Parts: sequence; C-alpha cells; structure tokens
Amino acid sequence: MSNIQCSSVMIRTFNRFIISAICAMVAISATSQVASHSVASPDGNLKLSFSLTDEGVPTYKIDYKDIPVVKTSRLGMELNEENSLMDKFRINKVSTSSFDETWQPVWGEESNIRNHYNELFVELEKPSNGRFMSFRFRVYDDGVGFRYEFPQQQFLPYFTVKAEHTEFAMAGDHTAWWIPGDYDTQEYDYTESKLSEIRGLMEAAKCDNASQTFFSPTGVQTSLQMKTAEGLYVNIHEAALVDYSCMHLDLDDKNFVFRSQLTPDAQGNMAHCQTPCSTPWRTVMVVDDARKALASRLILNLNEPCKYADTSWIKPVKYIGVWWEMIGGGKAWSYTNDLPSVHLGSTDYSKCKPHGNHPANNANVRKYIDFAAKHGFSQVLVEGWNIGWEDWFGHEKDYVFDFQTPYPDFDIKALNDYAHSKGVRLMMHHETSGSVRNYERHLEAAYNLMDKYGYNSVKSGYVGNILPRGEHHYGQWMNNHYLYCVTEAAKHHIMVNAHEAVRPTGLCRTYPNLIGNESARGTEYESFGGNKAFHTTVLPFTRLQGGPMDYTPGILEGDMNKIDPSKHHHINSTLARQLALYVTMYSPLQMAADIPDNYEKYSDAFQFIKDVAIDWDESRYLEAEPGQYITIARKAKGTDNWFMGCTAGENGHQSTLKLDFLDKGRKYEAVIYADAKDADYQKNPQAYTISKCKVTNKSILKLKAARGGGYAISIKPIN
Repeated sequence: MSNIQCSSVMIRTFNRFIISAICAMVAISATSQVASHSVASPDGNLKLSFSLTDEGVPTYKIDYKDIPVVKTSRLGMELNEENSLMDKFRINKVSTSSFDETWQPVWGEESNIRNHYNELFVELEKPSNGRFMSFRFRVYDDGVGFRYEFPQQQFLPYFTVKAEHTEFAMAGDHTAWWIPGDYDTQEYDYTESKLSEIRGLMEAAKCDNASQTFFSPTGVQTSLQMKTAEGLYVNIHEAALVDYSCMHLDLDDKNFVFRSQLTPDAQGNMAHCQTPCSTPWRTVMVVDDARKALASRLILNLNEPCKYADTSWIKPVKYIGVWWEMIGGGKAWSYTNDLPSVHLGSTDYSKCKPHGNHPANNANVRKYIDFAAKHGFSQVLVEGWNIGWEDWFGHEKDYVFDFQTPYPDFDIKALNDYAHSKGVRLMMHHETSGSVRNYERHLEAAYNLMDKYGYNSVKSGYVGNILPRGEHHYGQWMNNHYLYCVTEAAKHHIMVNAHEAVRPTGLCRTYPNLIGNESARGTEYESFGGNKAFHTTVLPFTRLQGGPMDYTPGILEGDMNKIDPSKHHHINSTLARQLALYVTMYSPLQMAADIPDNYEKYSDAFQFIKDVAIDWDESRYLEAEPGQYITIARKAKGTDNWFMGCTAGENGHQSTLKLDFLDKGRKYEAVIYADAKDADYQKNPQAYTISKCKVTNKSILKLKAARGGGYAISIKPIN
C-alpha cells in the first residue's frame, strides 16, 4: 500500500472516529435530556420526578408545593445471581396517562370512592444483559404509589430476590409513630419519637424484654405515620401485597433514609418471581391536614377492582362471642386438662375428666345466642369448640386440629339449629396454631362443614411459629396462603377474619369477603396489662390505612378484677371511649366484646352499641391529630342517621363541633354518651353521662373527652 493510500485510510478512519465520538456525545446529551421525567397530581400540588444517575441507577423524588418530601432516592432490585437490576440502565420508553373513575365498595366508610390519578410509566433496559425492568408511578392528590414491573422476557424468565433496594429519603428529622420491625407480629404499642431517637428507644426496649428479636435496631413496620416541621403528614406503606414478601423499613438514622427490608423465607430469600410479574405498590401519602390522612383512599385505589361477580352474600357483621371470658376471665379453651388418647384419624375423650371451666359448652353458648337474639346481634363467635386445645402447642397438633370435630360438650348441630331458630348464626373459629399445611389439608372439609351447618363467616388464627418449614408470618409463602384461604372461602360464600396474619394492604377491595383482620395490638391486650392511652388515636393513621381491624371494642366493665380475681388493673380507656371506638375504629365486622352480664349492668350505655351502624354512606373527619384525638361523624348506609365518636389520648380533648353536615331545615334528636366531669381512664374510667338534645345543621356542640376518654353520639331525624 502506498503512503498516499495509507494516509487516505487513516484520514477516513479518523473521520469515522470523530463522527462516532460526536454521535456518542449527542446520544449522551439526548439521554440526559430524556432521563428526567415528572408527573404531577391532578390538583398540581404533588410532583414526582424520575431520573437515571450517570451510572444508570433509577431514582425518584417527591415534592409537595415545592417542599421536598422524599429527596432523591434510589431504586433497584438485587438478585441472587450476579446480574442484578441495580444500575447501568437506559430508558427505552416513557409514557404518561390520566385516569378518573368513581367506584362503589361492597362495604366501606362511604358508598362512593373516587380513583383519580396521573400516571408515569418508564421502561428500562440493561443493555449488558438484555433485561428489562419498568416503573409505574401513580400520583394522586393525597399521595404516590409506584411499583416495579417485569415483562415476560428471554433473559429473565424467573428470578430470586436477594434484596429490594427501594429508598425513601426523608427531608428532615420528622416526628414518627412507629412499632419495631418484626417478621411475625404487629402486636406492639406505638411509640411517638423523632426519627433520630428510634435506635436508642429500640435498644432500650430490647433490654427490657430480651425475647424481642427485631431484625434491626432501626427497623420499623409500615404503615409508618410521620409529621414534618412544615406540618405535612407523610405515611409510608404498601398496597396490593400479592405473591411477594411484606415490606419493612430500615432507617439510616444519620441521614433519615428508609430502605425497604423484605421478610425473608426459611432459606433467607426475599421473594421468588416469574415474569411477567410486579411488586406490590410502594406508597407515600402526603397531606397537609391530619383529617385528610384519615379520609385517604390511596391504598384501596391502588388495588384491583372486585374479583367477584356476585357479592350479595357479603354482609357486614355485628357480633358477640364466647371470648372475653377466656381472654379476660382466664377460662379455658380446652374441654379437659387431660391429654386424650390420640390415634391417627381419631381422638378419644371418653376417659378424660372435664375440668368444668370450658365456656364453649352447650348451656353457655345458648345463653349467648339468647342475648344476641334479644339485642339484635347477627352472630355469636364460639372459640374453643373443637378438639385439640389440650396440646395445641405440642407435637400432636399436626393432626389433632381437624377443624371439624367438636368437643363432647359442644353439640354443633343442635346449637346451630337453636341459633337459626332465633334468627342468629354462629361464627366459626379456626385456630391453626401456625400449622399451616395441616390447615390447608383440612380446609375444604372445614368449609364444607360450615356450609352444612349454616356458618357464613370464620375467624382464623395463626398463633405460634409457622410449621412445617419455619417460615415467617409475613413472608411470600404465608401471604400466598392467606389469600388462598380467602379465595377458597369465596367459593363457599364464606367471609374471613384472619388474626395474626399479614397486615392489610387494601386487598379487601379486590376480595371483599376479607371482612376483617387483627394484625395489630387489639383489645385483648387490655387484659394483659393495657394498651397505651393514645393507642386508638394512632391506629387509624397506621394499621387501618390498609384495611379494617377486628379491634373487639366495647368493654364496659373496665375493672379486670371483676372478671378475673387474679388481675388488679383497669383497661386504659373510659367507658365512653369504648362506645366511640365503634365509629373511630372503622370495621364492617364489629364485636361487642364484653360479657352479657356487663352489658346488662350498663344497659343504658349498651344502647349505643346496639344502635350504631357498621356500614356507611358518608364519613366526615371533623378533628384529628395522631397521638392526640380523632373525631369522626358517619352517616349510616341507606338511612338519615348519623353517629359520631371521639377518642382522646393522655391529654384529653375539648371539642367544638359544627353539625353543618346535617340536612338543612331538618330537626334531629342527639343522644350524647360522654365522659363525666370526673372521668379519667386511670382513676375513674366508668364515670359517664347520657343526655339528649334537639339539633339542626346550625347547632354547635361543645364536648370534653377525659384523659384516655371520648364520647359517642347518635343523631336521628325527628319524624
């Protein structure tokens, strides 16, 4: 080759290099221009922005009226294999859309719910391995929901999640209402503190109780409620938890950055996924008024519509139960203290001596049925009716609990016939004792038994370690089990109230026969020493954001010594507040939890529990501040009757209430159940007054809730 030819080739090569470099610079410039995208809420106050870093790491941030709420935070999915979905992404496609509908829940706090959001969808590709991962952001006036989506793809047919790297970088040292991170229970009292104080308080709590096994000294559970110095109320939770592990939050308390911490399985993996698939929604509620937080339907709206064509069989339930005698009174779930002769497939109680302290017996259950019929309750829950309680923590429990065989003193057919003759149903109880495979093995037969005897609702329980594999209560495997039970129950027209299950994430919209959950510290703890006085002023901001709770209120006799001589404490609530909880602690499943004798003793106060509705056309959130007070008014579904309730914490609360939500030109009678002047949750919890007055939409009521107290009001039109 001549020198001239060689020079010509070099020039052409150099030119191609220059052109390639220029093209690369243009591509980088173009990428930087399209790598930042934003979407605002319908009212324009909330703004979400998404971008890639120079290393191709996906990030987002959230602002409210130009105030930073979530600072720039990383997103990513670390897999068990080498090629994780953490960085080196490029944006393939971006789209935006809007959505606006009004839907009708089967039951709820209102009869119509608006679902209005603007959406940003971002498809990412990792060129180095040809894998795709997308983000879908939905921005509402009251918050943001986003999730990871994985389309079906050649190079990622399935994967195991080692860690989900979702961050929530807070803009300051906010006040928070939190419970410690735990993969198996939410049954804790809430703590109010600054984010910077969580570590110290957590370590002190572990010193007080060495049996506590929090996964991290700064780990907390969702729904986490916070308040900023600017007066914004920020809540982090998740929605539509399906086929995935429950998310906790681990806090970098130096920088105030929360990082997602999924519940591991028995092998330490966080989730097993097969494409196409998506994670649950990660939610950030942002409002400037605590009342708006209570009114938010963000979690429900991020769930799929109802899966059932026919929902006529799903009905709210107000019930009583053979329960407080056991929890509060120390009576036994078991028929005998002896261990029966157990053979595979049969249990022989013929040689066992009854101990005479078993409330789930024929005579006692009939008394509860009579009481329910007399006072208008639709169901009676009976716990401890079935064989196996003698050794339910022992090795035998894998087969003695069959959820079908009653104790000798419980005639299942005769009691159901008697209940039906009185217009009442019995409510089934299934305590699995954590032996989940055993429950699934018997589930169809157990539901068939319910069909046979006319049961249409079941309270299930998961006390104890999960068998047989050592899974956690909140892991993917168990979350799939809970939903399996609900969908199987629907085939039998059965409603489910699961205790010790994963905290709700709005799935009751999709599967409305999931009529209740526990998943928090309920009234039963009042028999163990008591909840904090402010407990019921926090739960509606936290646990109830994902769905209703079977809190079991209505304990009118607060002196525990009167039901169990070994106990020497009062419940941490006034009697009037126990009435108010039927309004402030929303649930379509409400229990009058006290024993019938105590309701007869306080029959005038009991009238409110009998009258109050459990399904609503409209709800008004009149006053609210987490940890301090909540006042709510609700209109009973299909009527013109209103019910109001106020729950207050340690400081009590003074209310000035405008009744301008009532119909104009109409007169009503208000019955007010209030704390007496000297009422106090510690010193004088049973002091209450009942008064009546005429009111209109121009009326103003001034009422005072005592420390740990409250009030309840029924308002009915005067015909």
